[in-house]
Amino acid sequence: MNPLKKAYCRTFQTAFKIAIPFLPYRKPEIAGSIKALPDIIKGKNCSHILIVTDARIMKLGLTKRLEKALTENDLSYAIYDKTVVNPTTANVCDALELYFSRGCDAIIGLGGGSSIDCAKAVGARAVKPKQSLAKMKGILKVRRRLPLLIAIPTTAGTGSETTLAAVITDAETRHKYAINDFPLIPRYAVLDPKVTLSLPPSITAETGMDALTHAVEAYIGNSTTHRTRKDALLAVRLIFENIDTVYKDGKDINARRNMLHASFYAGCAFTKSYVGYVHAVAHSLGGEYNVPHGFANAVLLPFVLEAYGKRIYKKLRRLAIAAGIADKNTPRDEAARLFINEIRNMKTRFGIGDTIKEIREEDIPRLAHYADKEANPLYPVPVLMDAQELERFYYILMETEENNDDRS
Repeated sequence: MNPLKKAYCRTFQTAFKIAIPFLPYRKPEIAGSIKALPDIIKGKNCSHILIVTDARIMKLGLTKRLEKALTENDLSYAIYDKTVVNPTTANVCDALELYFSRGCDAIIGLGGGSSIDCAKAVGARAVKPKQSLAKMKGILKVRRRLPLLIAIPTTAGTGSETTLAAVITDAETRHKYAINDFPLIPRYAVLDPKVTLSLPPSITAETGMDALTHAVEAYIGNSTTHRTRKDALLAVRLIFENIDTVYKDGKDINARRNMLHASFYAGCAFTKSYVGYVHAVAHSLGGEYNVPHGFANAVLLPFVLEAYGKRIYKKLRRLAIAAGIADKNTPRDEAARLFINEIRNMKTRFGIGDTIKEIREEDIPRLAHYADKEANPLYPVPVLMDAQELERFYYILMETEENNDDRS
């Protein structure tokens, strides 16, 4: 990256870090069960709820407990279940039409990050119906209080139930972008482990590593606070203590609960301290090829950490200690390498490879441009990279005979 762009990025990031104590960040209130929702909804004088979810959640029957709780308390609801992985502007438009036609006054996002992000975007459009989502792209473009927004995560990974961001894909161009504003933070997050019990091992692993990526990128960045560092370390500890358990035994309700809380705390950490190039590259892959976000993050994480080099070793040592794979007597460089190697081992145990087969070489310059545009100057990464430098990660992930031979 050229010196002028570096100076601009660091100045921008420093200004945001100084502003953190003065910005209206808040944590959602936590409810431990779906059964608590009717009282919450009635307490906010709401009575018509739009549930935003997806077809897989419906097929698994995960909405039934919520539907029963609402029905038994005389609360009407409508269900939008067409949300796709990497939700699109078309999803939001269709759900918004249902919201208005049924006279809704509250929104529940039930599912993974896609459903929750879609619910957030519906809320934004509900209060600004004449403004397109593209016009809300970026930072602080919503600026209006949303209808009551409740998030029920069915995966322990995205952290979307805590964040001020909604990531949306343009249905026509396939460009993926984030809308960031404080009103998008849900009022309530329901951390109910029962809705995660049916997750298959592969999704359990990928979303768990998504949460790990949130915690790690928040912690190694340059805009941390005492609170975000504490949240990130707690998230890392909970993930390392529980992710193998839930991968092997998905019915372990205590481990499922711990993973939900890990995801929540990781979300709290990156909401204030942001993420980094793992996310920027992963978002471009999701937008272009519909690669699941947690999977892309899991594949990318060790490669990006290695690229940052010794600049992050001190922080990786602290993460390694929190993870229980190093102690206070472990030398810094050794602890950092142990942490990166354990992430690689985790991927191997979970059957997550080192390549993403969808990547086409001719797309790489454009994808790297998207990643650069998303990350710079916003993300306070430990080492700055421009689009040309980011291209290396796409080439690393390309499924080629040479790459497969190197990793065999």
